[in-house]
This record gives sequence, structure tokens and C-alpha cells, in this order.
Amino acid sequence: QVHLVESGGGLVQAGGSLRLSCAASGIILSSHATEWYRRAPGEQRELVATVSTGGNTYYADSVKDRFTVSRDNAKNTVYLQMNSLKPEDTAVYYCSVDRGTLRSWGQGTQVTVSS
Repeated sequence: QVHLVESGGGLVQAGGSLRLSCAASGIILSSHATEWYRRAPGEQRELVATVSTGGNTYYADSVKDRFTVSRDNAKNTVYLQMNSLKPEDTAVYYCSVDRGTLRSWGQGTQVTVSS
């Protein structure tokens, strides 16, 4: 029943910006922490950012001061604003919700940063 759909990825030059969206159905995102992960080819997935039920945010050191996670409760959507992108940010980005007994994942959206 739970469905998460990421969008907004694409190809961007170093220094550019993208905004990713995670649209949810079957769950109320404001009742859960929502996380953004990324996975580069051949690499383990990495936690990038989190927004809690109360709106507190967490960022990995590698993206701190460049990325901003936010939630629009009316739209049941979480966003990841990515600025000052670097080639090392290239990865498939996923949103994820931990529901306790299950973790839900979106299909991912590709972000490619060229230099």
C-alpha cells in the first residue's frame, strides 16, 4: 500500500543545483522520520539527510551546508534541495521511511554531476 516516488534527478554541472521530491501515498510522512539515501555504482548506500516527525534535520558531513531537507505536510511530500553540487554527489538517490516493522523505499532518481 505504501508508495514512495522520487523525482527531480538529472544531469547537472558541478556547482549547480537540483531539487529532489519524494511524494508519498499510503502513509502520512509527518508521522514518520523520512530519510534520503544515495548509492553510487558498486558502493553501499549512504544516509544523506533525515527530517524527523518534529521537523528536526540531520545531514551527513559530506553534504552539510549544501543540502537542505524539508517536508510539506499538505502535499505529503519531502524535498531535498541540493546546491553547490560536486561530482562526488553522483548517485541514485532514494527516499525511505522506517515504519518500525518495515522500511519503505522509493524507486530512486539518478543524479549525475559533471565536471
